Amino acid sequence: MRPRVLVAGIGNIFLRDDGFGVEVAHALEDVTLPNWVQIADYGIRGMHLAYDLMGGYDTTILIDALPRGEAPGTVYLLEPDAMSDLPVNPALDAHGMQPDAVFRLLKMLGGDAGRVLVVGCEPATVEEGIGLSAPVSDAVGEAVRLVTDLAWGTSPHVPDHHTKAEV
Repeated sequence: MRPRVLVAGIGNIFLRDDGFGVEVAHALEDVTLPNWVQIADYGIRGMHLAYDLMGGYDTTILIDALPRGEAPGTVYLLEPDAMSDLPVNPALDAHGMQPDAVFRLLKMLGGDAGRVLVVGCEPATVEEGIGLSAPVSDAVGEAVRLVTDLAWGTSPHVPDHHTKAEV
């Protein structure tokens, strides 16, 4: 049986670069991916993501703005070891759910997200406004290529815990 993969774009489009995951999810709609890959724009609807994950996936790929202190537009590939290692983005709306909270809820409900990968991008700004900054907008294509490679199983080795992988 083929693996089932969920690619989840998350973030708040009203906070500039926090909308990175949403933009990448929309860009992936124009890419040919294996039929076992589902792409979804969750925005700030973490509860919806948690319930969708109850369907069971072998791999979950989260795409989000991820501040780690590097140059804006830097793309990261992380494989968190535990829920506490999942990125927390303080820019998200308080009514949404951070990735760590989504996975805690999923575990409480008896679900499993499978292998979790995070494709993140260093934001330039998460101030109120619509539209990505230039360096983050430029990084959308790199993230699309990385997610496409992951979906087809041709990506580079995922680095050790919380190690940055520039693509």
